[in-house]
Amino acid sequence: MTINDYKFAGKKAIVRVDFNVPLNENGQITDDTRIRGALPTLKKILNDGGALIIMSHMGKPKGKVNMKMSLSQIKDAVAQALGVDVKFAPDCAKAADAAAALKPGEVLLLENLRFYPEEEGKPVGIDKEDPQYEEAKKQMKASQKEFAKTLASYADCYVNDAFGTAHRKHASTAVIADYFDKDNKMLGYLMEKEVEAVDNILKNIRHPFTAIMGGSKVSTKIGIIENLMDKVDNLILCGGMTYTFAKAQGGKIGNSICEDDKLQLALDIIEQAKAKGVNLVLGSDCVAADNFSNDANTQVVEANNIPDGWEGMDAGPKTQAAFAEVIEGAKTILWNGPAGVFEFDKFTAGSKAIAKAIAKATANGAYSLIGGGDSVACINKFGMADQVSYISTGGGALLEAIEGKVLPGVAAIKGE
Repeated sequence: MTINDYKFAGKKAIVRVDFNVPLNENGQITDDTRIRGALPTLKKILNDGGALIIMSHMGKPKGKVNMKMSLSQIKDAVAQALGVDVKFAPDCAKAADAAAALKPGEVLLLENLRFYPEEEGKPVGIDKEDPQYEEAKKQMKASQKEFAKTLASYADCYVNDAFGTAHRKHASTAVIADYFDKDNKMLGYLMEKEVEAVDNILKNIRHPFTAIMGGSKVSTKIGIIENLMDKVDNLILCGGMTYTFAKAQGGKIGNSICEDDKLQLALDIIEQAKAKGVNLVLGSDCVAADNFSNDANTQVVEANNIPDGWEGMDAGPKTQAAFAEVIEGAKTILWNGPAGVFEFDKFTAGSKAIAKAIAKATANGAYSLIGGGDSVACINKFGMADQVSYISTGGGALLEAIEGKVLPGVAAIKGE
């Protein structure tokens, strides 16, 4: 069933969204991208004459009530975005009466799902090494089903529009789907777009295909790097992992971030790229600083010859030019992870050069997908979000999908 075909009139729809939005110390939303992303799905249900039950997690309360992560803080913002009053259920597992009382066109927001350990389905307060762990895990799985059944009992149909958590087999993202037949569960508009974006990258590739992988650690990206090796023509590795590669090849990296236990892995990736005919592009120079701060002294040095006491903080001018040349010639582009410590204005040039090159290639007809929190924050910081093809709301989910893994949140709907 698709959301376009479903008749919501007179029905109660429970919708899993990803409203895990950043809040400042006063509990105010600092970036409402995720709320705006869910609006087409939520408004479709209301406009059709359905009643709406919204559920989400926020933060990592680890199965305990923590009011700093209460969704009550965002109730008014959701109401403003939807243009209707929003009721609030202070306990997501005890909202049956509030859900039953909902009339068409009304909205109920449930409290943070992760205040219950059953949402994530992990035993709390017991070590994996404990002999009782497996039994505790089995009991938690049974409790998770009951929790999902309770959530499902509030509504006639289920919509999953939370791509950011689609890679988790949680009660609200996957298990709940078992309690609805195939004609009463569907993906929301945002999820449909995300799945289509991944398909564009993996199944409808136009070459040359260039992937840009940034971030600090090789270890967190190894799965996706290996999966992409069979698909890409060019693989740009940047950010903190630059220095692991530089050191692996015998370079001096000063105080730069480095995974010393991954030096052989870095050499293996270089060999793998050669064997598969992939053009692996690594940073040749960098902007080094004498301190991890926006006020640090800086100098441009070779990425494999950084003086003692200095650390690489951004891609240097030669590297920026090399990256841009490769990106501008691409027809399919994937960007995940910045080229430097872009949070500090002094070290944004590398990431901005990547963003500009992607925008230029997109204007020339390339398909560009930006995904992962930091890359999205980058593109938004530079005001260039409207100059790329698609910005994904999911970090881990996007990476796992591109790694070729089946996402439980999608499989639960599609029956894969």
